[in-house]
Amino acid sequence: MEKALVLFSGGQDSTTCLAYALERFDHVETLGFDYGQRHAVELTQRGPVLQSIRQQFPHWAKKLGEDHLLDLKVLGQVSDTALTREVGIAMADNGLPNTFVPGRNLVFMTFAAALAFRRGARHLVTGVCETDFSGYPDCRDDTMKALQVALNLGMETRFVIHTPLMWIDKAATWKMAHDLGGDALVELVVEETHTCYLGERQVRHAWGYGCGTCPACALRAKGWEIYRAEA
Repeated sequence: MEKALVLFSGGQDSTTCLAYALERFDHVETLGFDYGQRHAVELTQRGPVLQSIRQQFPHWAKKLGEDHLLDLKVLGQVSDTALTREVGIAMADNGLPNTFVPGRNLVFMTFAAALAFRRGARHLVTGVCETDFSGYPDCRDDTMKALQVALNLGMETRFVIHTPLMWIDKAATWKMAHDLGGDALVELVVEETHTCYLGERQVRHAWGYGCGTCPACALRAKGWEIYRAEA
């Protein structure tokens, strides 16, 4: 039996990656992280997304296993970023957006591998991307390849890190969701997932809920517009 662990935040990308994993592996578990993010509403949305998948996709429901949530608030405590502090979103002096949480994906993947080791899962699935993203260096393909080598050496195992979104843009991510689960999955992503950095869930757009102006909303909205135009 091929088992996978999906890094699942409750957002568009990780939900699409969850569908990707459910199509490919025999047993799939999910993992989220509470690192003191200001958009903690994404953690609240994880439950409704998983529940909707179980209800609407019975062929996936039988594969979907346990959900895990790890407390990594220490990461937020050592970070001074717009994702962990009530500050405006802007470019920092180092050329990176101040939404970049240093070491976040490095920590996430290490804890994911540790959990996967205990759960007997060999495949780690994450929604990182360097084609249509906010410029985070820990989302790059080179970073993931280096992590895979380091984790396998450090844990004496053969993990495979899957990054199905690495080379596609947000429009293609919307299309991937449709290819995997049809209109039902696209509607689930629109209604249930959360991407907005500011945690806004009172304003509903065609592409889902969010402030509409933060970098995450801008990428999601632009991708939706292109996807719908090409549909």
